Amino acid sequence: MRLPPPDHTLSPTTGCTRAHWEAAADALLAAVEPYATGDRALYHLPGPRQSWSGRLSDGLEGYARTLLLAAFRRDETALGRYAEGLAAGVAGVWPRIEDRGQPLVEAASIALALRLTRPLLWDRLDDTARGRAAEWLADALTAEPWPCNWELFPVTVGGFLQEIGHEPDAARKAVDHGLARIEDWYVGGGWYTDGDGRKFDYYNGWAMHLYPVLHAWLADDPRLLDLYGGRLERHLGDYARLFGADGAPLRQGRSLTYRFATAAPLWLGALTGRTPLTPGETRRLASGALRYFLDRGAVDGRGLLTLGWHGPDESVLQGYSGPASPYWASKGFLGLLLPPDHPVWTAPEEPGPAERADALTSIDAPNWLLQSTRSDGLVRLHNHGSEDVRYDPYYTRLAYSTVTAPATSYDNSVIVGDDPGRTGIEPLGVGDGWAASRHTTASGVRVTSLVLAHGAAEVRAHLVTGAVPGTPVRVTGWAAPDGISAELLPAVGLVDPAQAVDPAGSGGPGDGAGLVGVTGDGDTLFVALARLTGAPDPGPLERLVSVRADATGELAVDWRQGPRLRARLDGHGVEVHVRE
Repeated sequence: MRLPPPDHTLSPTTGCTRAHWEAAADALLAAVEPYATGDRALYHLPGPRQSWSGRLSDGLEGYARTLLLAAFRRDETALGRYAEGLAAGVAGVWPRIEDRGQPLVEAASIALALRLTRPLLWDRLDDTARGRAAEWLADALTAEPWPCNWELFPVTVGGFLQEIGHEPDAARKAVDHGLARIEDWYVGGGWYTDGDGRKFDYYNGWAMHLYPVLHAWLADDPRLLDLYGGRLERHLGDYARLFGADGAPLRQGRSLTYRFATAAPLWLGALTGRTPLTPGETRRLASGALRYFLDRGAVDGRGLLTLGWHGPDESVLQGYSGPASPYWASKGFLGLLLPPDHPVWTAPEEPGPAERADALTSIDAPNWLLQSTRSDGLVRLHNHGSEDVRYDPYYTRLAYSTVTAPATSYDNSVIVGDDPGRTGIEPLGVGDGWAASRHTTASGVRVTSLVLAHGAAEVRAHLVTGAVPGTPVRVTGWAAPDGISAELLPAVGLVDPAQAVDPAGSGGPGDGAGLVGVTGDGDTLFVALARLTGAPDPGPLERLVSVRADATGELAVDWRQGPRLRARLDGHGVEVHVRE
């Protein structure tokens, strides 16, 4: 992808200005154009797989998601092509919108694009095309969504149909229903779960906040904008801390192939004036995410976004991921709705949180502890509260970062016997430099976990309750890429596998990594020191912290340049106190 020369005066870190975002949008739109059908109603992008919805739905997805990019770009020539495709699509080419079907998702992108560009696209269609399009979209008002962020797709379609006066009562009902539905999943502090349970991930930003806030803004509804904009503003205070100094988002959760869609809520805050971030910080974080992926192979030799993270990567895909799925990255170009003279484009870049200082940030809703270090710009997420409805390595590992990916050997896990899955996570709280949770294995063993962090160092403690004496336990740490150092040292109840008395007892899931131990009579405590760092000379980990445990399982943790703590894990929960 050819971009303008970097402007390190206006953007000293990323070099990106509005011109770079425009050029990237233009290049992405040009690259997909050869894959449009003759009537421009479908975009059949090449790829090694189809989604479970099939080829026709995938072609609609290609149309809808790239239309959204054209809408943010407000390119009249491109929008003219999409107008042709719209007229053909609603004349019988596109699949119908049905219960829990992928066309419902794409209808939301189409409706949002039409609402954003009404004078440039919708108003230029003839009456026949407008009537057919409105009828096709209207099926979204009554189609049953999956009980998650999908509830907002009828809201987005309904907002547009209300505006044009098509089935206004049904449209209003769909909007009201969807907005009421997400109230069940708002847990405070600017955070939603993505449906029932404890699924905390980027869907907060690119769906749960995006659609209600945009609807309120487009409807010019002060009451709704105050409600949803206020939530967005609180969310962004945490969200800005999820980006590393190199621009990388945390590699956690599903649908990660949307890549720089992570920039969407940053721009949304600036667009609506509901953000705690300065204009320069907003652009720095958003442009950092764009450059991070473009510089690491997200676009192939044909100029197409691939299914993956950097380049192609099957590990981040879901069954619904098809060749056009990555183009939800279009949401990352939301900032182009802001005029060129807006401060978010004219203010000099300012450093993001990971560049300013070492920080430990506790986030109550998902029960997360964020740990960032200025020396290497890394952000680490200690997860003691997020999980999918099934075991998923992108949700249920103990930790994630901006430089690592979950490994097949169960990194960042505690493995009791042959049961590595951590499901049914019960949050036990977060505080100043700590986070804790509990889970019960399939065999009924209860594991209470606590992490304490300072600088780049971590103390990880696990109390195992209810296991048969002699049950093997493995504690694993970070799986680091080249150039990054990962350490895991035994502190209490653990040894290196090479030093295990019973080598056979060190096998099982994750064999070949981590530390091992065995349970005794009654509750057994296991403690390890861990560190993930990109610093060139971090010094010995064991000199940064000392850990002692007494017979009751109480821990004394002394950071060399930090607080002296007392921690206790038992059957009732976890307590952490500063020692005098």
